[in-house]
Amino acid sequence: MNKIKGVVPPMITPFDEIGNLDVEGLEKLVDYLSDQVDGLFVTGSYGCGALMNLDERKKVVEMSVKKAAGRILVIAMVGSTNNRDSIDLAKHAEVAGVQSVAAVGPYYFKHNKESLLKFYRELIDAVEIPVYLYDNPGFQGYEIDVDLVEELKDCGLAGVKDATFDILKHASYQRLLADENFDVVLGTEAMWLSARALGCEAFIPGLANAFPEICKKMYEEGIQDDFKACKTTQFKVNKMRDIMYLAKSTQLAIYAMLEIREIVKCYPRAPFIAANEAEKKAIRKALVELGMM
Repeated sequence: MNKIKGVVPPMITPFDEIGNLDVEGLEKLVDYLSDQVDGLFVTGSYGCGALMNLDERKKVVEMSVKKAAGRILVIAMVGSTNNRDSIDLAKHAEVAGVQSVAAVGPYYFKHNKESLLKFYRELIDAVEIPVYLYDNPGFQGYEIDVDLVEELKDCGLAGVKDATFDILKHASYQRLLADENFDVVLGTEAMWLSARALGCEAFIPGLANAFPEICKKMYEEGIQDDFKACKTTQFKVNKMRDIMYLAKSTQLAIYAMLEIREIVKCYPRAPFIAANEAEKKAIRKALVELGMM
């Protein structure tokens, strides 16, 4: 199995001021990141996937694969509220040329074990490329038990993107499920050092949209088992996460940071409200004080 390795940011989706997909901004961001990181995780939580219709999500996948031009892998998040739309998105992503797809548990309604098994089994059976379970209880609205993931592993599930922020659960994923045929990927930059000590080889950091270099540095330190250096970088990264909340959320902070760094100026989609000038000024000041600007 071709496992995910390295730094794979959950790429934000650029929109214009009135909420239309910003094609130019998307191409610019993909081109920038393709020279900085190891892959892109598109149309996920940072990517406002749940705020786009199916055609828009497909367009983002197509454009990302095309613009990345084989330089890095592209993973599409195909989770939705239902089986039909997720399968449609997964089949499209496979044809578009992604390396794999991932799906958060179907959201809005609370689903039992039997429903979740059906959802993921049908998704696995629908495509030939690897399917990952994206475990994000905050966004899917419920916990997914490790034993359910273990059953899905036996059905062909390729791996899990762990965005639980629960190091004990991550340890269980690594201890009970990770092997040469099952991949466990961390879904945040906030605990890379801890996850790496447990054997993790890839992480999906929102911060890497705007600051890929420090995420890459932290990855290299961890993958070389230089835990002393990695600890120093991890604490700096976590300080940057504190700064991100000056924009009220980490997702909104990335749009502001991309503008502050003059990488791309774009907007989130409503009902998200972009950081205001005072918030952006506070973020810039804090970044300068931390030595990141």
